[in-house]
Amino acid sequence: MLDTLEKPMDRTGEVRAVAGDPGRREAFIPSPCVQNHAANILPLPNGDLACVWFGGTQEGMADISVFGARLPAGGDTWSQAQKLSDDATRSEQNPILFTAPTGALWLIWTAQVSGNQDTAFVRRRISHDHGRSWGPIETLFAPRDGCGTFVRQPPVVLENGTWLLPIFHCPSVPGAKWVGDDDTSAVMISSDQGKTWREVAVPGSTGAVHMNVLLLHDGTLLALFRSRWADAIHESRSTDHGETWSAPVATGLPNNNSSIQATVLANGHVALIYNAVNAEAATERRASLYDEIEDEAPASDMKPAPVDLDKRTAFWGTPRAPLTLAISPDGGRTWPHRRDLEIGDGYCMTNNSRDRSNRELSYPSVTQTPDGAIHVAFTFHRQAIKYVRVSEAWVSAGE
Repeated sequence: MLDTLEKPMDRTGEVRAVAGDPGRREAFIPSPCVQNHAANILPLPNGDLACVWFGGTQEGMADISVFGARLPAGGDTWSQAQKLSDDATRSEQNPILFTAPTGALWLIWTAQVSGNQDTAFVRRRISHDHGRSWGPIETLFAPRDGCGTFVRQPPVVLENGTWLLPIFHCPSVPGAKWVGDDDTSAVMISSDQGKTWREVAVPGSTGAVHMNVLLLHDGTLLALFRSRWADAIHESRSTDHGETWSAPVATGLPNNNSSIQATVLANGHVALIYNAVNAEAATERRASLYDEIEDEAPASDMKPAPVDLDKRTAFWGTPRAPLTLAISPDGGRTWPHRRDLEIGDGYCMTNNSRDRSNRELSYPSVTQTPDGAIHVAFTFHRQAIKYVRVSEAWVSAGE
C-alpha cells in the first residue's frame, strides 16, 4: 500500500519492482500530455500488453484525443504514447480495446462537444497487426438528437458467438446543461461480429452507468455499475445471453460516482478494482464534472432549468481514493479478499492538471494474462496513467 503523495513520478515507462513489496511491479506510462485519464488495458494475442486512454489539456477540451502505448511481450518498458484519434472539434474520450474472435483489434471511443456528454457519439478503428497500424476512423453508433451515447467497458463475446457491448445514454434536459441525472444503461447486441447492432435497455438503470458485463463460469452474466448517486456499486444479472436484465441493485461495496472495472480470472474468481469510498465521506460537492469549462453556446441560449425538488441528482466531488483491488470467489456475491492498491486523499474538486491540484486515483482497468498475473492501469492525479502488476495471492497477503 503506497502513499501516492510522497512517491515521485518516473515517466520513463520502465516497469520496476517496488521496495518492500516483492509481489508488485509498476511504471508510469510515458505521455506528452498534461492530462491523462480513463485507461483501458488489454493483453494482445501476440503477447504484448496494450493500454489506451485519453489525453490533452483537460477533459472536455477540443484537444483531448485518444492515445495508446504497449508493453512488448517479454519487455520491461512501455512504449512512448501514440496518438490514435484526430478530431480537433470534439473531446474524444473513454477509449476501449477489444480483440474480436477473428484476431482484429478494435479501438472504440466517444466524441463530444465541450463538456456536453449529451452530444457524444461512438467511433471505432480496426487494426489487423495488433495495433501497430490502424484503419480509418468510422462512426460505430451515430449521434442521436438530444441524447449522447457513451462507452467505458469492453465488449464481451458469448459462447454462442454473440457480442455484447455495454453503453449508456446521456439525455439532454431542456433549459439545462448535462450533469448526469438522467443517464441510463443498455447493451448493444450483435449476431454478425459487429456488422449490425440492436439495443436492449437495462430496466430501472437511471443513474447506473459504466455497465461492466462479465461472463461467469456458470454461463450467466453479471453486470457491475458505477452510480451517479455516489452511494454503492450496483449489480444486474442476465440468464438469457443478455436479452433481459434484472434492474440494478446496490451491492455492499461503495461507489463515489467514478469508474470501476472487473474481470473474470482463469479460476473463475472475479477481480474488481474500485474506489472504496462513497458520498458519505465527501466534505464538498461540485456542480458537475465540467463546471470549470465554459459552454460554447451563447448564454442567451440557456434558460433556467425547471426545479424538481423530488428528483435525485448526480453527486460530483466525492474523493477518488483509495484504489482497492477485491476478489470474489462466488461470482460477485461476496468480496472477502480486498487490498488497497494505492492510497491518497483523492481530491477531485477540480479536473485541472496544470496546477497539479487534482489528486484522484481513478478510472481503473484490470485484466489477467495467461501466466496468472493481474495487470491494472489507472489515472494518477490526472497527470499520468500508472501501471501495476500483482497477483491474486498478493491481494490475500495484504489482508
